[in-house]
Amino acid sequence: MEAMPYRLELERQPFQAPIGEVTRGGEATSSDWQNGLPVLGGTQVTMRELRASDAPSLFALLTTEEVTRFISPPPTTVEGFEKFIAWTLRQRTAGTYACFAVTLKGSDTAIGIFQMREMEPGFGTGEWGFAIGSPFWGTGVFQEAAELVLAFAFETVGVHRLEARSAVRNGRALYLAEPLPESHVAQLPAVSSSC
Repeated sequence: MEAMPYRLELERQPFQAPIGEVTRGGEATSSDWQNGLPVLGGTQVTMRELRASDAPSLFALLTTEEVTRFISPPPTTVEGFEKFIAWTLRQRTAGTYACFAVTLKGSDTAIGIFQMREMEPGFGTGEWGFAIGSPFWGTGVFQEAAELVLAFAFETVGVHRLEARSAVRNGRALYLAEPLPESHVAQLPAVSSSC
């Protein structure tokens, strides 16, 4: 997850009213996810809506130096994660953002997040990102969670194009994206840092 869209200053922005049915090219897509994210189940993981009670585990797992070197600065306190979670719920209701807690099958403790935000009105193009606690790296959790979120994005939300950005130094994230279904993956040209 390169850019976490939540920032404390966003707390002061007006709330965007929920939209009804999202339409793309005359084709209606479901907006039920705006009322609450579905539970997505795999063999290893369960993806569900974030809850305020997830703040302590997310704080413990996503603020370690090993994780933060690859992501935008996460909230720095448990209270900061609680505010982030409240913000995600408001943005989901508005239809502009979805954030899933990653939990292991049979456990309800959040070990990471997958988030998706619209890049243009109506979610024709979206951006997704993730952060997983380092004890769970290399376990297959990312792969399964990513496949569940991709299916949600394309089949439920109706995203046409989903982009991801990763720090170049995060070779693990770049490597992990390679085995994802080809219909969902494309590499964008590198952007020069001198722009």
